[in-house]
Amino acid sequence: MAITIITNAVIINEGKTFNGSVAIEQDRFIYIGETMPEYTDALIIDAKGKYLIPGVIDGQVHFRDPGVTHKADMESESKAAVAGGVTSYIDMPNSRPNVLNHEVWQAKNALAATKSLANYDFYMGLNNDNVDALLDTDTTGYSCLSDDGLYFAGPGNLLADSEETLDKIFSKSKNIIAIHAEIEGIIHENEQKFKAEYGEDVPVKFHPIIRSEEACVKATERAIRLATKHNARLHVLHLTTAKEAAMFHNDIPLEEKRITTEASVHHLWFSDSDYEEKGTLIKWNPAIKTEQDRLGLIAAINDDRIDIITTDHAPHTLEEKQNTYFKAMSGGPFVQHSLVAMIELHLQGYLTLEKIVEKMCHNPALLYGFKDRGYIRPGYKADFTLVDMDSPWTVSKDNILYKCGWSPVEGQTFKAQVKQTYVNGHKVFDNGEFDTSKKGEQLELLPWEERIYVKNA
Repeated sequence: MAITIITNAVIINEGKTFNGSVAIEQDRFIYIGETMPEYTDALIIDAKGKYLIPGVIDGQVHFRDPGVTHKADMESESKAAVAGGVTSYIDMPNSRPNVLNHEVWQAKNALAATKSLANYDFYMGLNNDNVDALLDTDTTGYSCLSDDGLYFAGPGNLLADSEETLDKIFSKSKNIIAIHAEIEGIIHENEQKFKAEYGEDVPVKFHPIIRSEEACVKATERAIRLATKHNARLHVLHLTTAKEAAMFHNDIPLEEKRITTEASVHHLWFSDSDYEEKGTLIKWNPAIKTEQDRLGLIAAINDDRIDIITTDHAPHTLEEKQNTYFKAMSGGPFVQHSLVAMIELHLQGYLTLEKIVEKMCHNPALLYGFKDRGYIRPGYKADFTLVDMDSPWTVSKDNILYKCGWSPVEGQTFKAQVKQTYVNGHKVFDNGEFDTSKKGEQLELLPWEERIYVKNA
């Protein structure tokens, strides 16, 4: 296969920004540098005026496939992902059936191999029903174990709710345990207070008071305390408060951290002042909170207390969202718009482009132990995207690719636009057109002993 050279690009990689070129042979990078390499019969693509960054690895999505495909599926949502510069994702276990054993996990990987345009990995679900059986097996073949989303199947499935269960898990598992950090008892008590006053139609502006700062802070405090006790590997999903962000370390590099966390794009983009306009469209669990919390999360990204940026992409139909408070589903789509939203925050002065690439591309690969991903390096898989930083466009129903057909940022004009996306060296997205002739790959994990949380235990 001929070598492809992308030249005259502004490359952002490993904390540096420079004008240069990359070369690709088959599915891997073979060169990155400031000069254009000389190869015989190479295909040369001039990327003048465009920024070239590694493909985004979204560490938390709900693509709803299998079993809940009236909302989304792997084909539709991976198409939206690559259009947004996302080349890889990790999908949560609350599809149907829930991913609670190896057979279901394998079946989900087999399904993705036939449908997904982006590379994929899947969390193994962990709840009170399977915790003993799972912890008695070898879990090193999974990137992560998580309870997220499983609470929708019934109460009592949030690990953070049970000190005894968390203590057992942290004492036995050496894998990453990723938790949804809220205390259900506090939330239930708040729900009853507001239901007594408003009935079923509670104003959505009270969502961050019902799913409160207290519920999040107490859950995160408990998880950190127990993980520290056992020197366990804890990852706290979708952080929402400045108080929680202050609990995490920034005095050691990611490679040495045993306890890590993330922020999701909607918690960085919206605040509680947006409920009046957006209503239940921005009802997420955990809830979008105050402007002070939003700015606190951004500050924690900049000072490295927060390690990665995800979307928690969780599509529902408009009918499911546009309902009274208790009936409106929690979650919303964001994977198509995550990178351009973060670049918009950069243009507003909140974050550097280098920091965005670190948190969305480099660190997810490092944290979860994905082999040859997340960086532009010779020998690594050629996952990358080309972005025009001065190509304004407005999100509308005509260009939304989610199967659910809506977006919480509909009507928003972004200055940056993803122009091309390559997955494993294959140009899958090009200025609105898709080449679906090749599918993404299952993300390969590093051998157990080479993962950072094992080497530095």
